[in-house]
Amino acid sequence: MRVFGSTVDDQTRCIHYRTEVDVIAIKFRCCRRYYPCHLCHAEDADHEAQTWPRSEWAEPAVLCGVCKGEMAVQDYLAVTSCPSCGARFNERCALHSHLYFEA
Repeated sequence: MRVFGSTVDDQTRCIHYRTEVDVIAIKFRCCRRYYPCHLCHAEDADHEAQTWPRSEWAEPAVLCGVCKGEMAVQDYLAVTSCPSCGARFNERCALHSHLYFEA
């Protein structure tokens, strides 16, 4: 799975978010491309970001950078670690969820 933006390693960390637990990328609804964060999308894409509406939360749109497994939005929002490999996710990402997913 290709991850766009300013990544700094093969686990989807980027120049904006690169702690041990910053290991997810989000498929932006507008372009169907994975980016590590909203800032990477803003810098790289030639369009405004669109959030995933609740009616589409069953869509696989979150990528674990550790095992490369995809998760549905609804599944990602219900966990703090990858259901496939157990990698911990940054719980502070919830502060930005409104940038990706309909509130």
